Amino acid sequence: MNSKGLVLIVEDEDSIRLSLRDYLSRRGYEVLVASDGVGAIKQLLDYEVDLIVSDYRMEILGGDYWIRFLKKYCLGTRIIVTSGFLRPEFDIPYEVVYKPFDYEDLEARISLILGTAPASSPA
Repeated sequence: MNSKGLVLIVEDEDSIRLSLRDYLSRRGYEVLVASDGVGAIKQLLDYEVDLIVSDYRMEILGGDYWIRFLKKYCLGTRIIVTSGFLRPEFDIPYEVVYKPFDYEDLEARISLILGTAPASSPA
């Protein structure tokens, strides 16, 4: 089976990180995981990822510093930020998906961004 793309999940909550990894893997994506920004940097140095799905608020290299890092060093990478903390008035330069989110809805966004969504049939 061909991969739909390489996705890096950056999430400090184990249950979300691992269950989302399993869900996306079953849907045909190659998935890397990191529990914080530092671990994500290591993955980004080793792999050419197609998309980053990252929590905003993490204890180690999270929040505004993580967003600043992404803006400066990941210019060509597509990014979705997830958060139960952010509000619409926060200035985040990426699409924000608010927690709790449905994995199927998130996967639909990923598929659309990566261009792997099935083409709709003509009427």
